[in-house]
Amino acid sequence: MNVLDELDRRTDLPTKELAVKWVIVIDRDLPRGLQANAAACLAASTGVAVPAIVGSGGVDASGLAHAGLPWTGCTVLGAPAAIVARIRNEAAAEPDLVVADMAAIAQRTNVYDDYLAELARTQEPPYYAVSLFGPREVVERLTGRLPLLR
Repeated sequence: MNVLDELDRRTDLPTKELAVKWVIVIDRDLPRGLQANAAACLAASTGVAVPAIVGSGGVDASGLAHAGLPWTGCTVLGAPAAIVARIRNEAAAEPDLVVADMAAIAQRTNVYDDYLAELARTQEPPYYAVSLFGPREVVERLTGRLPLLR
């Protein structure tokens, strides 16, 4: 049994009190546009892998509908590229984590099939970012000392 099997949707608690945690770690030296792209892509990928993290939508006082957001929150951290790669590789060995990554190849190609083909030919791709979702203690052990991306 893993964290996804036991995911308890606790929309009534502050994120710091949740048993799960979601972080995205991005190469701090990338240009801001590439950082934003990596975060958006990994958020989409994680949302597909763990659809239960998206809360229900709501309606504001004027009646305008708003889409649901992740009730878990998502912390975006910055690290040097070598640390991003290390975290990605260590996280991949953790059975309770959902790991999504963005290899540099992804932002060099404009055709998804080309990305997949190049990825298949690359043994150790450099990573721009990695997303980790899972038990708080595991995520914090891997990322706890990293600063927020600024």
